[in-house]
Amino acid sequence: METIEGLKRKIQSTEDLQSVVKTMKSLAAVKIRQYEKAVDALEDYNRTVEMALRVVVRRAHEIGKRRQVRSNGSLGAVILGSDQGMCGQLNDQVVTHSLKAMQRLEMSIDRRRVLAMGLRVSALLAAQGQPVEETFSLPGSVDGITVKVQDLLLRIQAWTDVQGLDQVFLFYSRPVSAATYRPHSVRLLPVDEQWLKTMREKSWPTRMLPMFTMDRERLFWALIQHYLFVSLFRAIAESAASENASRLASMQGAEKNIREQLAELNSRYHQQRQMTITEELLDIVSGFEALKGRP
Repeated sequence: METIEGLKRKIQSTEDLQSVVKTMKSLAAVKIRQYEKAVDALEDYNRTVEMALRVVVRRAHEIGKRRQVRSNGSLGAVILGSDQGMCGQLNDQVVTHSLKAMQRLEMSIDRRRVLAMGLRVSALLAAQGQPVEETFSLPGSVDGITVKVQDLLLRIQAWTDVQGLDQVFLFYSRPVSAATYRPHSVRLLPVDEQWLKTMREKSWPTRMLPMFTMDRERLFWALIQHYLFVSLFRAIAESAASENASRLASMQGAEKNIREQLAELNSRYHQQRQMTITEELLDIVSGFEALKGRP
């Protein structure tokens, strides 16, 4: 039978764990909001890049096609996950999604070049037999995203210009609501012709069309670099928001279990305390009766 002191120690340990879980919940909620604000702030930048592209591709149907890339029939993939645990099935889902997508493209493992962002997603890829060229750590805050994006852009440029990769895809988790997410994929390169066509056909919002003096092709590819920056920045921020949303959901489940465990422990503690008090009273009564019965 458990002693009162043993139950008190268990209650104290459970209350300490409850405090840790509450802190992690609060931290996850704060981080979600930070990453959401970063994505919102990116919209103005993205809108500026798209408007510049509309000007450059207007009446230029062959732009972007003259760049000759030495093709070797390979594919590059950037897969975003997490460094830390307690984020549910986020890493498993994005790994499953990315591997299935590459299989549908009929790209064998030896024709894939994979970069992973997150130690846990990298380990899962390796466990599935998918080699990882390099693993990047995730930024600890919004301020660190830009540096990671620049590192990824350099690797993607090496893939396309030096190794001659045909396609580059981005796989990550995208928030659907405040507490849910789903795996998402984006083809970064080659540039989507349908997207360019949409850019080309959009009418300019005013009667004054901007002009430029730089070579059209060079300007186009410079703007594509900005487009890639926006895509990678948004993906990292949304992936981090999804990670913290999953962690928040996990902590909410843990907090519920802790409350139930605390209620059970307190109930057992009060029962044990009542039993102890009753036994002590019975001992006193028995002792009194024994004394009273003496001659």
